[in-house]
Amino acid sequence: MSSLPARTRIAPSPTGEYHIGHMRTCLYNYALARQSGGQFIIRIEDTDQKRLVIGAQDRILKVIKNYGLSWDEGPDIGGPYAPYVQTQRLDIYQKYIKKLLDQGLAYYCFCSQERLDHIRDQQKKLKQIPKYDRHCLKLTPQEIKQKIDSGQPYVIRMKMPDNETIRFTDSIRGQISFNTRDLDDQVLIKSNGIPTYHFAAVVDDILMKVTHVLRGEEWISSTPKQILLYKYLDAPLPQFVHLTVILDPRGGKMSKRSGSVAAQAFLDEGYLPEAMLNFLMLLGWNPGTDQELFTLEEFVKEFSLDRLHKKSPVFDRKKLDYFNGLYIRQKSDEELFPYFKKFLPAANDEQIKILIPVLKERLVKFGDLPQTLNFLFTDVDYDSELLLKKGTKPEIAIDMLEKTKTLFTDNFSDLQARLMNLIQANNWNVGEYFMVLRVAICGSAFTPPIVEILPALGFDKTLHKLDVALDKLK
Repeated sequence: MSSLPARTRIAPSPTGEYHIGHMRTCLYNYALARQSGGQFIIRIEDTDQKRLVIGAQDRILKVIKNYGLSWDEGPDIGGPYAPYVQTQRLDIYQKYIKKLLDQGLAYYCFCSQERLDHIRDQQKKLKQIPKYDRHCLKLTPQEIKQKIDSGQPYVIRMKMPDNETIRFTDSIRGQISFNTRDLDDQVLIKSNGIPTYHFAAVVDDILMKVTHVLRGEEWISSTPKQILLYKYLDAPLPQFVHLTVILDPRGGKMSKRSGSVAAQAFLDEGYLPEAMLNFLMLLGWNPGTDQELFTLEEFVKEFSLDRLHKKSPVFDRKKLDYFNGLYIRQKSDEELFPYFKKFLPAANDEQIKILIPVLKERLVKFGDLPQTLNFLFTDVDYDSELLLKKGTKPEIAIDMLEKTKTLFTDNFSDLQARLMNLIQANNWNVGEYFMVLRVAICGSAFTPPIVEILPALGFDKTLHKLDVALDKLK
């Protein structure tokens, strides 16, 4: 357990759906805060107004709740350092940018985009690191005032030290260093008066007393710039923890090429939130034992930064399916009922009660139910040749189906035994018979347990499907 209470945060940007990788970062932040007796904060970083998506903030908060995680401070519940939405904190950032300007640690830049593009193009041709040439750093206070008074647009840049080595210790990677000669004088305040991510995040983390910054490794290159801001603002550094990226099984970072990447999409496909969390726990962390199944409470108790992976994990769908199947089978029929109801809206309650015990032992995810059970609610078209897949002669298949119809009179009790007696009495091949029956009922050679599923179909529909199959063979 951590020796001091940790204050951790996630800071999603409402520019789209919450990525599954972000959910893993959220889980690790949550676990560290809970385990140490600290606080877990959600802060909305909406400074990129051009990419803002209406409704994204609410969807992000909802999906985190849907995964079973909660927070101590945030935009919806407030807290001691409210507001928790960056565009509602603009006056706060102005106070801190003034401090940097007054100390000569930041400066106004009036350069046009055309000039900046030209400079960078020239630097690239010379194989130099593209960065600002500090043209506006030479402006006098009078020139600056004149340009501002005339309404000339500007940004405010951070002044990087010359040839200074910035070192920090990452909890996963150890010591990392950068030289400031390779760093640009980054923009802190954009021309619309809104701060950039780098500036707002540091100011907010300082004011909200964040002790640990757990985020993706893509932010490593930004860390030295942020460390300088901590130094400029006379604030203690948090502990930086840069998590590995999640890899696509086909190579590269997790992407839409392999299917869903949005956290909510996995729930929409029928994965259980507790199975998703268990899968994400082990996607970058290991307990040091062979244990694989963890409740959220168990994970919080066992979590430690020193067991975070240095090597990027692969998002293994088969492993996720395995976990989800285990969690489905751990639930009672009563607990599974609302999931079946949600994914099979056409089924009535009696059908669902029949289906759950038949399917729960083999179900991978609830999203498979509509396709698997489509035959219950509609006539599935199929080629007559599928009825003869096992090499059954048409006249034998017809005999099988016609004699099977005689078994469906007033109940489905002992149906398996009655079917086996029918097969034995007629000296039919068992595999051939059940292939014909499965195709006749389901329109497919791959079906759920056909005998157990028939009560959910009912007498009339069963007889109808047998007649449809007979028509195809005659």
